[in-house]
Amino acid sequence: MKAIDLKAAFELGKRLLTLAPEERPQLTGPQDAYALLRGEMSFLEQESVRVILLNTKNRIQGVSQISLGSLNTSVVRVGEVFREAVREQAAAIVLAHNHPSGDPTPSPEDVAITRKVVEAGELLDIKVLDHIIIGRPTPTTSGWVSLRERQLGFA
Repeated sequence: MKAIDLKAAFELGKRLLTLAPEERPQLTGPQDAYALLRGEMSFLEQESVRVILLNTKNRIQGVSQISLGSLNTSVVRVGEVFREAVREQAAAIVLAHNHPSGDPTPSPEDVAITRKVVEAGELLDIKVLDHIIIGRPTPTTSGWVSLRERQLGFA
């Protein structure tokens, strides 16, 4: 399963790189980030943490997988969140991860890492637009949560 997930992430990245910057998709809100990643991340059996790299017009420069964890946890170093963003000179990022349980409710750890990533982004002059958690849609829920919309981890 890991090989399939990695292959899908690399394929998405390759497709984005073949487009001219003005042709790349533009994120206008967290729903766009969810739409970009839901197909790959909604049904993963282990936590995966990804970063969407954006230019100054919020057009996607790429998507980087930074961690592949276990059933209910993933280790995230703040420095790794920004590695590709610094390398690609991204102006902004969206952090995203999935909850294999299907329930996208943020944990206290999700809020804590969001706060740390936002603080580091301020130091690096890379705006953290959002942190989304991807679960599975149900008849009563959308299947994802925006921590920015819930004002969790963002000052």
